Parts: sequence; C-alpha cells; structure tokens
Amino acid sequence: MAGRLPRSADLTRFCQKLNRVKTLEDDMMETTFNRCLSTVDLTLLGIGGMVGSGLYVLTGTVAKEIAGPAVVVSFIIAGFASLLAALCYAEFGARVPKTGSAYMFTYVSMGEIWAFLIGWNVLLEYMIGGAAVARAWSAYLDSIFSHKIKNFTETHVGTWQVPFLAHYPDFLAAGVLLIATAFISFGAKVSSWLNHVFSAISLGVILFILIMGFILAEPKNWSAQEGGFAPYGLSGIMAGTATCFYAFVGFDVIAASSEEARNPQKAVPRAIAISLGLAAGAYILVSMVLTLMVPWHTLDPDSALADAFYRRGYSWAGFIVAAGSICAMNTVLLSNLFSLPRIVYAMAEDGLFFRVFSRVHPRTQVPVIGIVVFGVLMALMALIFDLEALVQFLSIGTLQAYTFVAASIIVLRFQQEKSAAPPQPAGSQPSPGPNEGAGPNEGAGPSELKEYESFSDKLQLVGTDKAKVHREPGQLKAVFEPYLEFLSDFYPGEVVTIAVVTLMVSAICLCSILVFGNTHLHLPTWSYSLLLLLFSLGFLLSLLLIWVHEQQESTKTFQIPLVPLTPALSILLNIYLMLKLSYMTWLRFSVWLILGLLVYFGYGIWHSKENLREPTSRNVSARYVVFPSSSLEETVQAVQPNPQPLTELPDMVTEEAKR
Repeated sequence: MAGRLPRSADLTRFCQKLNRVKTLEDDMMETTFNRCLSTVDLTLLGIGGMVGSGLYVLTGTVAKEIAGPAVVVSFIIAGFASLLAALCYAEFGARVPKTGSAYMFTYVSMGEIWAFLIGWNVLLEYMIGGAAVARAWSAYLDSIFSHKIKNFTETHVGTWQVPFLAHYPDFLAAGVLLIATAFISFGAKVSSWLNHVFSAISLGVILFILIMGFILAEPKNWSAQEGGFAPYGLSGIMAGTATCFYAFVGFDVIAASSEEARNPQKAVPRAIAISLGLAAGAYILVSMVLTLMVPWHTLDPDSALADAFYRRGYSWAGFIVAAGSICAMNTVLLSNLFSLPRIVYAMAEDGLFFRVFSRVHPRTQVPVIGIVVFGVLMALMALIFDLEALVQFLSIGTLQAYTFVAASIIVLRFQQEKSAAPPQPAGSQPSPGPNEGAGPNEGAGPSELKEYESFSDKLQLVGTDKAKVHREPGQLKAVFEPYLEFLSDFYPGEVVTIAVVTLMVSAICLCSILVFGNTHLHLPTWSYSLLLLLFSLGFLLSLLLIWVHEQQESTKTFQIPLVPLTPALSILLNIYLMLKLSYMTWLRFSVWLILGLLVYFGYGIWHSKENLREPTSRNVSARYVVFPSSSLEETVQAVQPNPQPLTELPDMVTEEAKR
C-alpha cells in the first residue's frame, strides 16, 4: 500500500503540469514587438480576414444550392452567432494584450495542455486556409485569361494522378504566397499599409457592386414564379447559416495582433466590433443584390457575382468584380500570413514549441524565422496538394478555439485577481492548481486541513462571521449562502470550474441528441424527448450554479455582457456546428491531434517556462494550517516547509487570530 503512494503523488504532479496556467508579467504592455497599429489598422486587418473569397464565391454557392434568396437570413443569423464569439475575443484581447489569440487566452485561464492543442489546431487552420485561398486566387486570375496558365502548366510540366495531390502543380499560387511572405517579413507597418491598399480597393468594389446591383435589381426574382424567397424552407436557412458562419472567422487576426496595437484596451474591442459589423453588412447586402439581379437557381457558384453582371450585359462591370475579388483574396492571404507566425511565436516564447521561432528581428521587430518557414510550408501546400478535401478541416479548428475561448471567459470572470505574491489563479482548472501550496487541497471539506502559503491572505477567515467578509470572485453570493451552504466549503472558483466542465459535457450530449438522435441513433420519440429534457436541465443547472457565485468587479477594459449566459450560448452553438461536420473531418482532426500530443509530450511539457518557474514558486518560508472547529473561530498553526513536521505558531499570533 505504501509503495503506491509515490506513484499517486507523481500522477497528481503530472496532472498539475498539464493544467498549469501561464503567469503574466506585471506590465502586459511591455513587448519585443513594435506597438504601431491603430484602431483603423486593426479594423482593416479584420475586414481583410473576413471579406475575402467567401464574398465572391460563398454567397453564390449558398444561394443556389442551400438556401435560395433566404441566404440573406442565413447571413444575419450567422453574423449574430459570430458576434457571440467575437465578444469573447474582444474582452480577452483588451485584458490580455498579448499575441497568440485563442492560444494565449486558453493558457491564462484553462491550462497548458488545452492551450497547446488550441494553438496546434489553429496552426493547421491558418496553413490550410492560406494555401486554399492562394489556389482560389490562382484559379480566379486564370479564368480571366481563359485558363491559359493552367493549360501551359499541364502541357509543359505535366499532370499527376495521385490521391490527395492536385491534378497539376500550381506555381502561380505558390508564387503569390512567397511574394506575400516577403512583404510580411518587412514588419507590421509595411504589412498594414499593404493591407490598407487591398482593403480599400476591395471595399470600393463592394460599394460598386451594391450601387450597380440595386440599379439592376428585379424584385420578381424573389417571387413565387422563380421559386420564392425561401425555396428550401427553414431547414435550408439553418443549413445555410452553418456554412455562412465560416465567412466571419477572420476576426481573430485582431486578437492575434493585440501585442502590436498602440492602445489594445480600446483598439481591440472597437476594431472587432467595427470589422464584424462591416463584414456582416457587406455579406447581407451583397447576397441581397446578387439574388435580385438574376434568378437564384441560375447562379454560377464558382463566380456568381462576376457572372451575374456578364449575364446582364455589363461585361466591364464583371471585370471590375473579378479584380475586386483578387484584391479581397490578397487581404485574406496577408491576414493568414500575419497571424500564423505570431501564434507560433507565442507558443515558442512560452517554451511549448521550438525556441527558434521565438526570435524577433531587431530591425523589423517581427518573428521573421516563423514567417519565412511557415510561408514556405504554405506555398508548398498550395503547390502540390488538392486542398478541396481538406478545406472542411478548417471549420473544426476554428470552432474548437471559439469554444475554449468562451469557456475561458467564464473561468476568468470567476477567478480571484492575480496578486504579486505567488500567483494562483483560483479555480482555473478542475485538478489542483499548478502552484501547489498556494491554494487549499482540492475538495477539502469542513473537517479537513486547509493549507496556505500566506498567513495574512487567509487570516480574515479566522474568527470572523463569513457573511461579513468581503467576498472574492468565485465565492458563493451572500444571498444564496443559507440555501447552498455546502458550496461555501469549496475554494473560490472551484465550483465554477466544475460547473463549466459539466456545462460543456451537457452541451456535447444535448447537441449529439439533436444532430444524431433521429438519423443515426434512431431513438423513439419518448427517449429522444427525455434525453433532450435531461441534458437541457443539466446545461441550465450548470449555468445557474455558475451564476450564484461572485464575479470579478467591473474593469476599465471591455467586458462581455450577460456572463455566463452569452459565452454559454456561444459554447452550445459552436459544439452544435462541430457535430454537423463529416466523420472524415473528425478522423483527420484526430490524426493531427495525435501528432500534436507527440510534440507536446516530447518537447513542450519539458521546455515550458512554467515548468522552469515551478521550483521557485515552491520556495516558501512557512506554511499555515487552519484547523476548523465547531464554532466560527479556528485554530491557526504554522507549518515549516515540507518535509519538516508541524510546529506551533507563537501564542501571540494565535491569540491575535482568535480575536
């Protein structure tokens, strides 16, 4: 029996390593990057990330094949759903103005292993996304010149008939990525200026499309003779929403750039709100114009907007639209190449990825090694891979990041404020905190010992009526204490963390029943309804359990309204959309996840900065054990650092504590 104890302790320490959170510097504005980006710069970066090829391709595809003219409604719902995720990013970007986006937000609140997996998935998302847009850019430009580039390549280079590889090497797509990589390497200001130029042209073309489109609009194209406004009904609208949701995923470039913003506390929330509003307005109005110009069932999904103008006899307008689409795709390429190396930099700076990627060029102040390496990798993918089968893989990484950021918002709001003395984000993970000894033993009940490193930190609980003590974030609200007294025995934030995990499990079960209950599981009606009711109750009870605890006081930075309801709705929606993806997407995701775990356990867990910081965090001069008694008074005794035995606290301190 005694031989098992060390193994149990080792397992506990191993779990603590997986769930340790990042310790932030006192001055979060200090950075090796150049803080040169204004609100306008960030806004245009966000617009460039969202208003790309989706505007020129996605609108036509959804209108013809999924929703009809009701694609307008699909974009409205998708815009609202994206707003829930964007609000979570805005709060984190203002409070934690560090590069890394969803990876960083998860690291400071949920734990190391979760942060690494989020960062790992976002890396692949950006690589595939950039390569896919480059191939779309190449195909669009080639179509303007009657596919002469494709024909020349097939004739003089040859074709391939290999699974997962493209039919022919796309040198144009690889070339444009290498050129974009070179420009990104010159620094954030050059990248921002280039993005301004392409974004201005793209927005000008969109304005031209709207003006010309409304002039050429024919309301009869929404009439019953052409199939009506919603030919596929409500199911078509919701299916269109799931597809349109991915048109708004580019706003996270703003959060990834927060360490290069001059005033991130104000600039990041404003830029996210403005860019998402403008992108949603563009998608809604362009889809309205498109379906009013020509009948929705006659659209060409590959080049719907340009083709609509050609068919109405305005070939010159179609050429302008094609040029605008190329500029819009350029902004998406810049957005991907701008964000990806910065997330790699954040992971490398924390020691979770190879340190070579954390080097910042002294003159341009950008992670030039990460930009060049991943720019070349992206170009190789665009050159040889058939990306159509991998594009859907983008969705699962984005949705997973959105889910964890929303959960992190809840955990962050109910954490105690981090102090200068040993940082211990209470309740930031279900298992014991990474700084063991800075908080109590997990699950300590009224009859168990509670151990602290700071005597003055917990002395207020001794001999004082709990109802009169100032309540920290994560503690039970005073009004609910008489009814939920058993919850007051937990350490602040502990119940909230458990409730967040329960909420996510309930959401997964609830969405699984909604997606698979009638189709794959073939549940009878009574069983289907009962399971929906049970998991809905579990979700709502978890939400209620979080709500009855104290939140952090309002800060000067932006805060998302209606916490925990707003992030909980975002979690539910994101999980639902993830479960709508195909099983092949989940299979590829699992393979990539296994590769990521090999990298983490082979390198990241040993080189993590938090791993190197742990020994010093345990160097304390004294510990204190609080022995609960039957009254409100408690006996406090000092404990020397392990493994020394307990010694009595001086009588004077004990008497002072009792008073």
